[in-house]
Amino acid sequence: MDFVKHDGPGIASRQVWGARPAGSGCWTIALWAPSTDQLMLHLGDQPPFAMQRGEDGVHRAEVEAREGTRYAFSTGGAPFADPASLQQADGVEGWSILRDPASFRQATVTVPDRAFDEMVFCELHIGSFTREGTFPAAARSAELRRLADIGITAIEIMPLGQFPGARGWGYDSVLPWAPQHSYGTPEDLAALVDAAHGMGLSVFLDVVFNHFGPKGCKLDEICPEFFLDEENDWGRKIDYSRPEVRAYFIGCARHWLDAYGFDGLRVDAAHSMEDPSDPHIVVEMAQTLSQTDFGHRIHLVAEDSSNKVGWYDPAAGLFDATWDDDYHHALHVLLTGEGFGYYKDFVRDPHADLRLALRDGQALQGQPRRSGDVKGEPSGHLPPRCFVNFNLNHDHAGNRPKGERLISLIGADRALAAHALLLSSPCIPLIFMGEEIGSRRPFPWFADYGGKAAQKMREGRVKQFEDLPGKGKDMIDPFDPATLQLAFPYAGPEPRDAELWLRVTREVLALRRDRLVPMFRSGRSQEFEISRLGDRGLCALWHFNAGTLQAEVAFDPGDPEPEVPTDFRPLYQLGQAGAPRFRLGILT
Repeated sequence: MDFVKHDGPGIASRQVWGARPAGSGCWTIALWAPSTDQLMLHLGDQPPFAMQRGEDGVHRAEVEAREGTRYAFSTGGAPFADPASLQQADGVEGWSILRDPASFRQATVTVPDRAFDEMVFCELHIGSFTREGTFPAAARSAELRRLADIGITAIEIMPLGQFPGARGWGYDSVLPWAPQHSYGTPEDLAALVDAAHGMGLSVFLDVVFNHFGPKGCKLDEICPEFFLDEENDWGRKIDYSRPEVRAYFIGCARHWLDAYGFDGLRVDAAHSMEDPSDPHIVVEMAQTLSQTDFGHRIHLVAEDSSNKVGWYDPAAGLFDATWDDDYHHALHVLLTGEGFGYYKDFVRDPHADLRLALRDGQALQGQPRRSGDVKGEPSGHLPPRCFVNFNLNHDHAGNRPKGERLISLIGADRALAAHALLLSSPCIPLIFMGEEIGSRRPFPWFADYGGKAAQKMREGRVKQFEDLPGKGKDMIDPFDPATLQLAFPYAGPEPRDAELWLRVTREVLALRRDRLVPMFRSGRSQEFEISRLGDRGLCALWHFNAGTLQAEVAFDPGDPEPEVPTDFRPLYQLGQAGAPRFRLGILT
């Protein structure tokens, strides 16, 4: 593909996607499909009629209709949904609904104006956060209120774009502008965001702009120009060099922030959005969003597995942070001994990798690895707030045959020590729903479609586990409706040690808010020092202008304790000698 220079959004001044209210009961409807000679519009009970095709390849129509009227497109066959639909009636293959996004929100609460370094995330999945699996149920749940009460400051909701069926993680989205119909209406989602804001929680949304799901997408049929003649693991690659394609995704990002009042976005697999353009689609998206007045501060997080720091270097002014898989992978390999799949690159010396991640944010900084890959750039010059760390997230439970959580693999004592380390370290912590109570409930991957698409996905996941002893043959069937029932973290009686987990979470996060964040804000005074204690333990000295924070963690009973300096002032201690333990203090 040739290099393409983009001098600005240009196309933003003309409508190329979706249905927009035009006042007085009128709507303008547009769909870019340059290879389609005639596009029919179905509107309510009216007979279908041909839209006007412009020289720019955009089919347009101006209609009179009430909000809530159903509409769809066709090219001679069955009607199909608007690729930029804002609400679906009955899933990805149903009709779309005319909606004015200005009517979604009934904002009655103040949006938390929170700096990014105050974020403590809990990632949650709407379909399994409550038994009902809906927006209203999440909004009124005791679990959401409890997250706010124990010191969580932000929830990050897994993708909501309309996906096939009624069950799924959301990464198989086909209509990324419309919230999943089985979760509720746009008004229900806006009310959930308002409810979280009323509890003092910021609300982030995970968005998927790097691929479409395997079933229900019509764009490749009506608009092949949207894609390249190349494939990746998810299907045909998207051609981000086209202005109309860029307008589709950038417009989608703006829509979620503007229509629902989200405080930020996590951009899934941003590194896989291959684009030869200048600026890159990810850069233009971040620039556009940062220059848009949403009425409150917004934040952006990239999932960027390339470990190239340019997008989240504060000097660039693009993203606040990146998801730091390096920290997770090193910790996981150190504590489990596993080395399959993406853990292979951390098998040689996971302790050294964990120390490097705690010092510099990233462990992979351009060094050769077992896989032969060389990726990453030096990251030690970036402030710790540029990295979102986690001991568990949706991927690292779901990318296992049975979806086990870390606590089920290493035991509660070790997991709690790792939890305390995560919540007190200078990087931005993220927990997965249920971790705050020590939930042992698995979170296997699940979906709700069949046929060849399901069989291909099933075979791909088994292949993913071929390095494991069972070679994936013990994988829970992701398409069995019963699989979702395993994934509710709060189902049934809480673990016997739930109160201990809640207490530790509440106490450490109170320390983080009152004592640690002000220290982190004072700036690093010298290079951080992370040293080894025995086989798995470590001691971290994080030096800031306001003082030095010392954290010690012992994952094995035999891990030694360091000598305590005379100027050490304890802040928190967990566990006893001869068991996994954690200690935090300040050097004065």
